[in-house]
Order: sequence, then structure tokens, then C-alpha cells
Amino acid sequence: MNIQIEDWGTVDYMRAYERQRQAVDAVIGGAPGRLIFCEHPPVLTLGRMTKPDSLLYGREDMEARGVRVFSIDRGGDVTLHAPGQLVVYVILDLNKYGRHLKVYLERLEQVAVDLLKDFGILALGIPGQRGVFVNADKIVSIGVGARKWVTYHGLGINVSTDLSLFRLIRPCGLNVHMTSMEKLLGRPVQMMDVRAGFMRRFQEQFK
Repeated sequence: MNIQIEDWGTVDYMRAYERQRQAVDAVIGGAPGRLIFCEHPPVLTLGRMTKPDSLLYGREDMEARGVRVFSIDRGGDVTLHAPGQLVVYVILDLNKYGRHLKVYLERLEQVAVDLLKDFGILALGIPGQRGVFVNADKIVSIGVGARKWVTYHGLGINVSTDLSLFRLIRPCGLNVHMTSMEKLLGRPVQMMDVRAGFMRRFQEQFK
């Protein structure tokens, strides 16, 4: 497939958001799609469906704890990004892969399920809920946007995330517990191995 792989390292959320928008413009103009990997300092992003009670503290309290808060143009409710979470932004022209956002989201979920299986973690999507779960605990959050059928935003995969940060919110507006790859496996997990596995599984889904 004709897609560029980019690793942005640890990057400020709003800086990454602006770079995403520039990438979307480029893909609309005919450039190859992008698969972007990064991590963010602690930040809460509020999707278009965020409910008032999804934040358990006010914005000022959040920022006093070192967690910034932004309202953004993706679907879904509130999501937390923090170090140890692999964020994957997918800039993809769905004119080439089918103009079906629901199908696209299901394929992203399957990429995450297959990736986790490679690490010995049995994870599944739950009908009616977006993301990937291990039993009842959520390990992958997914939220996307699209402009002229070019996607942006993407997934957050909890690799070694500080799970205590999720106590600030109702993740994705749900009363769910969050988990991580390291918590489930009981051992360190290298971010580079997760990136490599994601790329392989992504290329299988989006040939």
C-alpha cells in the first residue's frame, strides 16, 4: 500500500493536531496517506459526544494536576492521552478504501485486536461500544474524524500508561476500568515492538 510511516516521538497535543490537519490537506491534494505514531504529555480530548459528567473534575482542577483539556473535532466522548500510550493517527483516503466510516472503524478495531493477540492478549470489540476491551476493561480507545473522506485522529493503545490518570474521567463516557499491555502481561513492553506489530497488522487490513 502507498502510505508513509512517521514517528513524531513525544509531541504537544495541539502541535500534533495542526500537523494532522496539514497532512489531511496534503492527502486531499493527492499525497500518499500517513500512518503517524507518537506519544503525548497528559491531555484530555473532548470529542463531539462528550457528556457533562464525563469529566470528574473541572478544567481548572485538571490543569492544576498537569493535565491539559481540549475540545476537538472527532467523534466520541472524552479520551485521555499520556506517556506510555501509543497514539496512532491514520490519515487515509477512504475514496480508495470505501466510503464507510463504520466499516473503517471496525477495521481499525480489528487491527488492534490482532496486534494484541500477537502479544498473547485476548481482546475484543464490544457491540455498541467503540474501542477494544479485555474482558470488561478497556485497553484501546478509538475516535476518528474525516474531511472529504480523508480520515484523521485514530487510536490510543495503553502500553505502559499510568492508569491512575483515568480516575479523572469516565473514559469515553463509560463506567469502565482501563488496563494496559504491561499490566496484563506483567512485564515491560517495548513501544518499538508495538509500533512494528501495528504496522504489520494495519497493512494486512488496508492492502
